Amino acid sequence: MIRSMTGYGQAEGTVGMLRVHVDVRTVNHRFFSPSIKLPGAFGRWETEVREVMRLKVSRGHVTLTVRSERVAEASVAIDEARFAAIAAQLRSLHERYGLSGGVDLASVLRMPDVMAAPRDDDEGGTSAELLAIVDQALDALTKSRADEGERLATVLRQRLEVIDGALGRIGARAPERLIAHRDRLRESVRVLADGLTIDETRLAQEIALLADRMDVAEELDRFRSHLVAFRAALDDSAGEPIGKRLGFVLQEMLREANTTGSKAADSAILHEVVGLKEELERIREQVENLE
Repeated sequence: MIRSMTGYGQAEGTVGMLRVHVDVRTVNHRFFSPSIKLPGAFGRWETEVREVMRLKVSRGHVTLTVRSERVAEASVAIDEARFAAIAAQLRSLHERYGLSGGVDLASVLRMPDVMAAPRDDDEGGTSAELLAIVDQALDALTKSRADEGERLATVLRQRLEVIDGALGRIGARAPERLIAHRDRLRESVRVLADGLTIDETRLAQEIALLADRMDVAEELDRFRSHLVAFRAALDDSAGEPIGKRLGFVLQEMLREANTTGSKAADSAILHEVVGLKEELERIREQVENLE
């Protein structure tokens, strides 16, 4: 399975008396780089959330955000002991200082800490409930990344076909340009000799050395073997991350392209090599998004 490092997943559920919504997004990164944003009530479970993320995502910058809200309208709790103490204290002050008016309900309720709404961390719930929702969001993320990965794989296979065509044209041109160089060398030697006797054996040796220096058959063979390895990685169904492996194969392809260009001494082949490098750069941009 080929997975992109770009994706999105979400899930909802309940943790205790709280309704929880989990969003998780990923973008490309060389390593596993998590960013976790939890409500204060769930902060104590951050390590467990991180481990669940690590099991589902091996590479990429992962941002996980959890939001929570109460399932039902929260009831307001009244601290009756504090209410009674404050009411008694207010009555005492009224009597002691001869204040007008009486002690009413509103006055007591306005005093600090008499009324309090329950906090999120009073709503119960367990880490297992939260982790189950996180796991669902990560499954949705994995599917998103797999869908995007298949799209990228299709694009990569198309780019490989373009490279195959270029290698074929280079392979067809290579022996032609050797013959052309041989003929030019013979003609140059004949002109320079100006009627003198030419040592054909020595000339043949020089032509053979030139042909060896300009031969790109080995480079093309190695390039094609790298293409086979690249395609095999794309077709690998083991589910292991392949982004780094493809990156290494691309480096080898670029090395062969550079060597072919340096040995070309031919405008047609150099044109094809430039096209090869352009395609390799396009492939590299896509491979950087693969896990």
